[in-house]
Amino acid sequence: MVLRKRVKLSKLEHHLGLSQDNPAEGRWSSNIMCGTERSNATPEGGTGEVSLLGRSGTCSGSGILPWWPCRQCVSMAAGLLLAGLLALTQAWCVNAIHENLLWFSQLTEVEREISFRTECGLYYSYFKQMLQAPSIQEGLSDLIHDNLTESKRTINLLQRMNIYQEVFLSVLYRLLPIQSYLEPVYFYIYTVFSLQAVYVIALYLTAWLLSGSWLAGVLTGIWYILNRVDTTRVEFTISLRENWSLPFLALQVTAITCYLRPQLTVLQQKVMVWLMYVTTFCFCLTWQFNQFILLVQALIIYTLDCVDFLTTTQVTTLYLVQVSGLLSVWLLQFCNSMILGSLVLSFIVAALFIRHCQSGLKTGNLLVRLGKLLLHSAMVLLLTFTINYLAKKALQLRSDEHIFKFIKSKFALGPTRDFDASLYLCEEAFGLLPLDTLERLAGTLLLYPYILTLPLLSGTLAVAALQNVRPKGSSAEERKGAGEVRVVAFRPDVAYNLLHTLFFGLLAFSTMRMKYIWTGHMCAVAAYGVCGTELWTLLLNALRCNTKVLLRLVRYAVPLVMIGCLYYKFWPKLMEELSELREFYDPDTVELMTWISKFTLNCNAGNKC
Repeated sequence: MVLRKRVKLSKLEHHLGLSQDNPAEGRWSSNIMCGTERSNATPEGGTGEVSLLGRSGTCSGSGILPWWPCRQCVSMAAGLLLAGLLALTQAWCVNAIHENLLWFSQLTEVEREISFRTECGLYYSYFKQMLQAPSIQEGLSDLIHDNLTESKRTINLLQRMNIYQEVFLSVLYRLLPIQSYLEPVYFYIYTVFSLQAVYVIALYLTAWLLSGSWLAGVLTGIWYILNRVDTTRVEFTISLRENWSLPFLALQVTAITCYLRPQLTVLQQKVMVWLMYVTTFCFCLTWQFNQFILLVQALIIYTLDCVDFLTTTQVTTLYLVQVSGLLSVWLLQFCNSMILGSLVLSFIVAALFIRHCQSGLKTGNLLVRLGKLLLHSAMVLLLTFTINYLAKKALQLRSDEHIFKFIKSKFALGPTRDFDASLYLCEEAFGLLPLDTLERLAGTLLLYPYILTLPLLSGTLAVAALQNVRPKGSSAEERKGAGEVRVVAFRPDVAYNLLHTLFFGLLAFSTMRMKYIWTGHMCAVAAYGVCGTELWTLLLNALRCNTKVLLRLVRYAVPLVMIGCLYYKFWPKLMEELSELREFYDPDTVELMTWISKFTLNCNAGNKC
């Protein structure tokens, strides 16, 4: 397939329409460092009053006085409006680039289907098959008893592949009155591009929740759009499973961030738990690598539990949300044995069981407690591998062995002559992250605040973790005071997002294909570093010039200057990219597919082949 330049008919004129205002984040205040304000969170998460996107009493863009409710509402509305504008901008950009690269609107049906690269065409064919079926029931029956995908075998596609999104879209297209003016292929690609808008909104809200300023969300959205080469590849691999699943993963991270905020009411906690479950379920249903991503997430939860950043209720709830999401997908995929034999389920069962048995884990002096933690971790790992081994033996499961052989070969953990593992190693996408990725991220000013934020947060997290594992006082008042200092010392939502970006950053450096999980969240963390009060407070305290006026000025001026620089530097480049017109050109493949289709139909009709 060749993308040829075509004559530019007219200049494209586009406007993002970004504005800025003083953001708000409501009624809760807590620094990651020890401070004078105290949290009233209970040991199990607290039930105080808090706005989900709000806090007061600080100069964080959220300093809304109680007698100014109109200002709070206007600021909240402005932040949500900008979130919507940036989301629509991302969806419009990827759609425009897709159209300009292929001249998709002028292609024939065969050419459009050929333009779906690699396995994307296979996934789209199931959407088309469902639409061409006489009824929804017959279409589902054909998928459940498929004898076309694998030669001389009948398989259940709904069990073997993550194609429920194609099934859902085909049913939706049949039910909606849009067949007369919207072709099925456009309904399909517009849905995927709309999920990019959802992705941007999720990252925007995460940055807003962390920093208390919707300016952080604006900066996150702009960075995500400008770093499109490294944050998504949706415009030329539309049907890939990651393009369906990563927006739901980002929404799940947003829900977890909100759930870990102190002083949520009981109703708010229940809403967040349901949101976490729904987003986890959608993420697992749409991507075959879900169990490995959830395993990394479970390790993050386990780490935070070991150093007392999460309460028992929070840890148990997060684990059970993961288990519930996986088991729901297991049921929908006709009891897919790979899910029951997944490492993440074995790990969660082991972690909860050992945690329940070792009631005295968090007692004793510092050295004793560190020793207990090491022993505890060793027991969890041993039980995890034991449960996983027994589960795979009982289920006679061998379908995921090639993945572990690939990991073994990639990290030189032992010799392997496995063909699949060697094939993966030959693919550039499964190699190490190229250094030019960091150069591109630095060019958009994303890398610099990110690498400044990480060591500062990591150092503060290490100090807070060491403080948490030290022995507390024996009296109830001393334990209560220690719990209050812990919440102020390092917020659980910040701790989770820090470990999330660190763990998935390591995963991205080891395997380039996984960078798309990391780079989007990287935008939110970098924006939090620029717009949050905590890091600026550290810096101004070090310079001995920390005042409320100066802190407020720096927190608003720096992101606004950065947005201005990004607009000045990248707006012309974005317009130039959007005005570059190419077209799809692959006559040989089109001729071949036409010939195959013609003679296949003749054979099916009983004619001589």
